[in-house]
Amino acid sequence: MEEIKNALDFDLISFGSYHIKVYSVIIIIVVAIATKILLWLLKKALIQKRLFNKLDDGTAYALLQIIKYIIWTFAIAFFLETLGVKVTILIAGSAALLVGVGLGLQQTFNDIISGIILLSERSIKLGDILQIDGDVVKVQEIGLRTSKGLNRDDIAVIIPNSLITTNKVINWSHQSKNTRFKINIGVSYGSDIQLVCDTLEKSVFEHPGIHHKHLVEARLLDFGSSSLDFQVLFYSENIFEIEKVKSDIRKIIYRRLAENHIIIPFPQLDLHVKSNQQNGSTDQLK
Repeated sequence: MEEIKNALDFDLISFGSYHIKVYSVIIIIVVAIATKILLWLLKKALIQKRLFNKLDDGTAYALLQIIKYIIWTFAIAFFLETLGVKVTILIAGSAALLVGVGLGLQQTFNDIISGIILLSERSIKLGDILQIDGDVVKVQEIGLRTSKGLNRDDIAVIIPNSLITTNKVINWSHQSKNTRFKINIGVSYGSDIQLVCDTLEKSVFEHPGIHHKHLVEARLLDFGSSSLDFQVLFYSENIFEIEKVKSDIRKIIYRRLAENHIIIPFPQLDLHVKSNQQNGSTDQLK
């Protein structure tokens, strides 16, 4: 026992009155392993909904991230105390330095605070479809400083959290997974309006990704310069790939319009040329 005690009291690092002993390092390793095991158990309980059955995946992920940051903050503070570093004295003594660092890293701290807000508010969750700066992104990860998403071109997008909290962001998944979309099309004057509306609605019905078919509606939108402008509205849950859905529906519309001999006109422009004779000369349009 005496040999074990001496081995644990052995100084690994020693300078002046400061000593790092073997038992301090062992305590740090044990606490780090225990922390990782605790976080793994929490993740298993939250993500697999064994602890709270009413939590969805996004809420469980946000709660886990907040708990993880809190636990690691206390663990790091404990590590410093174990090594003989007084955390309270360290924070008080470095207050002026922290102010300077804070000014230099203002945007970084802004992103971190924004990350805490996102995780606590849960206004944005994993799997949500966001429209940011004209780009549509599916959220894959919400971090403390940045979030990661995947756009429609399967390209990973790293988003600073402050961009989400301070800018106008459209969350297509916030209220409902079922969202209304629209397709515009023009047909030639003289077409049967009711036949066009029926054709547009039947074209949408034909697509398997359309929900609430009783809410599909075709409208005469306007009298255009070269065409009668129509709009067909429909609901779909396939928000992230909606452009592909729209493309498929347009193909069906084009085929059905052709079957019903409904023409999609080219833009037309009437040009009137006037010839004026003055003083025996003719002005020509150049």
